[in-house]
Amino acid sequence: MADTSLSPVHVIGGGLAGSEAAWQLAQRGVPVVLHEMRPVRPTEAHSTDQLAELVCSNSFRSDDAEYNAVGLLHEEMRRCGSLILRCADAHKVPAGGALAMDRDGFAGAVTEAITGHPLITVERGEVAGLPPEDWDSVVIATGPLTSPPLAEAIRSFTGEESLAFFDAIAPIVYLESVDLSKAWFQSRYDKPGPGGTGKDYINCAFEKDEYRAFIDALLTAEKVDFKEWEKSTPYFEGCLPIEVMAERGVDTLRYGPMKPVGLTNPHKPERRPYAVVQLRQDNALGTLYNLVGFQTKLRHAEQARIFRMIPGLEKAEFARLGGLHRNTFLNSPRLLDGALRLKAQPRIRFAGQVTGCEGYVESAAVGLLAGRFAAAERLGGEPSAPPVTTALGAILGHITGGANADTYQPMNVNFGLFPPVDERIRGRDRKLAYTRRALEDLEGWLKAAPAVAV
Repeated sequence: MADTSLSPVHVIGGGLAGSEAAWQLAQRGVPVVLHEMRPVRPTEAHSTDQLAELVCSNSFRSDDAEYNAVGLLHEEMRRCGSLILRCADAHKVPAGGALAMDRDGFAGAVTEAITGHPLITVERGEVAGLPPEDWDSVVIATGPLTSPPLAEAIRSFTGEESLAFFDAIAPIVYLESVDLSKAWFQSRYDKPGPGGTGKDYINCAFEKDEYRAFIDALLTAEKVDFKEWEKSTPYFEGCLPIEVMAERGVDTLRYGPMKPVGLTNPHKPERRPYAVVQLRQDNALGTLYNLVGFQTKLRHAEQARIFRMIPGLEKAEFARLGGLHRNTFLNSPRLLDGALRLKAQPRIRFAGQVTGCEGYVESAAVGLLAGRFAAAERLGGEPSAPPVTTALGAILGHITGGANADTYQPMNVNFGLFPPVDERIRGRDRKLAYTRRALEDLEGWLKAAPAVAV
């Protein structure tokens, strides 16, 4: 049962990480005050006041828990009672081997669960500076769009310059505006995923001359002007704008997000496409599709003009055009301890993308850990870190010391962050060795953890 004499833990930020942290705390009987500034103070990227609103993509990437590190992370979080994974599973849409979800249904489910929990109070409004001293336990999960006053307070207090990079948003089109006499449904290698059929993507194929014209248009298009303070901000390599990739070489895109492998155009089965744009279902109704890998900083008029050069999208109608926002994150290996506490002020923890983890799932995973750590302390115990052989432990280890503080950059979960397995194991068997070891070690960690209170 919950101990009603406990003081609340304050969680700042109602995104994926903050919502997960609040849930983990409350599930262990610890009262929570969740502070979310939207809609009192909006951001450049969000469009609703829902908790855990998805901005850049509706995909949590691969759901393969045997051969993929992020799929393993999904499974670990499910076993840890993750609210974010529970809601994602409940609102998944077909996406090949990926776990993608209906944006509105997902955010609505998270919001309903959080606001309906008896131990969670949601307060709308900005925390415009360091948390008050009488908040003796705080989780800051404000994400890449941390409000300027709070970001400046953190920067001033720590004496560290927060790093920053640009993160671009991909456009979304209406299915009914796609010309299926040119485009076709197929997952790469016909691979089905959660709730999928093996025909979960719309594919638009380029001939060589069409592709070259498209690249030329990207290179000469009018782009968003940077403000002076933005000009030195680097991009995160895993989320480069489409036009930035085009600048790296004429074939960069067709060896990247536009690679034609594993796909057969039924309209021209006699030859492989030169390049392919894939569109992924974005909502449960299947009426909206986003352009995979098409994050962009092109001006809106240019986007509409150039993306209608894609075969099958000549008459595309856009539900949302792409955009660009600046992300900020801490030099976590230097500033945070192994339990995600700020070394200079341990009452404050950080979680989510503000720590420098990259990706929706990774952000929620760090929120899960921060919530568990804060709950253990509030209940009179000590935080117990997951084994470094797990995906959760690998992420935690990277952001709290495994990475080089002098060159720290955002990182998705990957097997390179795990302690090596037997060198004699190769190929797919090696990945399977990582995942089997991870889940076995996770079970031991969970058995030693206190049971949830409610």
